[in-house]
Amino acid sequence: MKKTILITGAGTGIGKDAAERLLARGHIVYATTYLESEVSALQIALGPSARVFSLDITKAEDRKKIASLNLDVLINNAAQNLSGSLAEVRIDQVRRLFEVNLFSALELTQIAIRSMIARDGGTVIFMSSIVGRIPEPFVMPYSMTKFAISAAAAGLRQEMKALGKGIHVSVVEPGPYKTGFNQQLMSSQFEAIEKEGSIFSRAQIEARRKASDSRLRLLEVGSTDTIVRKIVSAAEATRPRLRYVAPWTFAVLVRVLRIAGI
Repeated sequence: MKKTILITGAGTGIGKDAAERLLARGHIVYATTYLESEVSALQIALGPSARVFSLDITKAEDRKKIASLNLDVLINNAAQNLSGSLAEVRIDQVRRLFEVNLFSALELTQIAIRSMIARDGGTVIFMSSIVGRIPEPFVMPYSMTKFAISAAAAGLRQEMKALGKGIHVSVVEPGPYKTGFNQQLMSSQFEAIEKEGSIFSRAQIEARRKASDSRLRLLEVGSTDTIVRKIVSAAEATRPRLRYVAPWTFAVLVRVLRIAGI
């Protein structure tokens, strides 16, 4: 059944690929991007059937844009990245990250839910991350926001079940995909620890850099196809599951670590 779907942060990466797949499957797709300058290029990339506009989820006046769209599905994909040691990272930057990745997404969701209640149904999807299940040293600012998103989705799902208005909530937790986002995330961890007066030595910093580079080369998946399929499944399902994880190897890894008490 054709659905009206809005996806934030659709200018690049997984968000853009998901928008393309949903359009190809015949849905009405509102694809939003943070920068006004990206709108034209995204419109060309997605084609004339896409409805593209800029949306800064941190601005109340922008969030209000979605109130009249009669959405069947909201996909909260917009996010920023920030990493670094919690012993040194600037806390004002961490606060800003939570504002974007958690609080603004929740404010947008509240608007969508009001509209969904009026129509007795809808689906809200939160894009989290595998590092929202497994703490990642030196990536904890970003990881903490994703832990919060995964928890929020689980709690909101139960609240909507109690409400009884046919509103479903799911969380999608991607592993490392080669979209450029992970490279930005990894490189930002060194901005704090490379500064003069860092508690970490030059040797420790270089060892961390080599380890990060090696892990990305080993773990990153080139194609976003597997995670896009999960997003599409959650968006189209009559009763979507709480959690969707890809690649499947990371879903297994989380279970193993939970059993091991890690």
